[in-house]
Amino acid sequence: MIDPRAVIDPAAKIAEGVEIGPFSIVGPDVEIGEGTVVGPHVVIKGPTTIGKNNRIFQFSTIGEECQDKKYAGEPTTLVIGDNNVIREACTFHRGTVQDKGTTIVGSDNLFMVNVHVAHDAVIGDHCILANDTNVAGHVHVGDWAILGGSTQVHQFCMIGAHAMCGAGTVVLKDIPAFVMAQGYPAQPHGINSEGLKRRGFEKDSIMRIRAAYKTIYRQNLTLAEAKEALAPVAAEDAGVAMLLESIEAASRGIIR
Repeated sequence: MIDPRAVIDPAAKIAEGVEIGPFSIVGPDVEIGEGTVVGPHVVIKGPTTIGKNNRIFQFSTIGEECQDKKYAGEPTTLVIGDNNVIREACTFHRGTVQDKGTTIVGSDNLFMVNVHVAHDAVIGDHCILANDTNVAGHVHVGDWAILGGSTQVHQFCMIGAHAMCGAGTVVLKDIPAFVMAQGYPAQPHGINSEGLKRRGFEKDSIMRIRAAYKTIYRQNLTLAEAKEALAPVAAEDAGVAMLLESIEAASRGIIR
């Protein structure tokens, strides 16, 4: 149901079963998939594609122009997957031509109140970004990552899959997969073993990931030495391989 007080551009593509609340505005070049619920007082600008069964709460702004001063009005895009919950006052911005031109949000994520996802960010699946978290431009967040309340992520940083940041963490370097981080600047504090248990990781694999963490962070090895030591383990264990791959992909250096 579309509330008669909503303002929907005739060029917008609204699927069957979409609900749009009063005083929301949907511009041209916006596509909304079936089953998505848009609350009152939401602004959605395009080019933006929103998938199925999302829920967007009041006062959120989706698909706005980015805050990068180099942006000159190019028709960049925002793509959002399925089954996301986007709580009150969140802001998701479109990409820039200086990157791939697209901000990407995956599926099954929870964005709590007042989360900002900046231009060209890539958010994976099953992530939780808690209240007042800000993800700067060009940031990549891996699947199942959890960013505690008021986490601040510097531009171009990468946060690996299954990583976790405590409340108030300021991320200035990349966080490898599985690592728990806290502080300003972020410091490593072990692996997210409890999260891995909940997601079905085998006990032996968790033990190998924990041992790999100790090799990287506790044995006074250089990063090159740690990677060389872990290469045989990574060849046998997918979790350790994921950890090493996230380190190899780091562009700003990892937290240590």
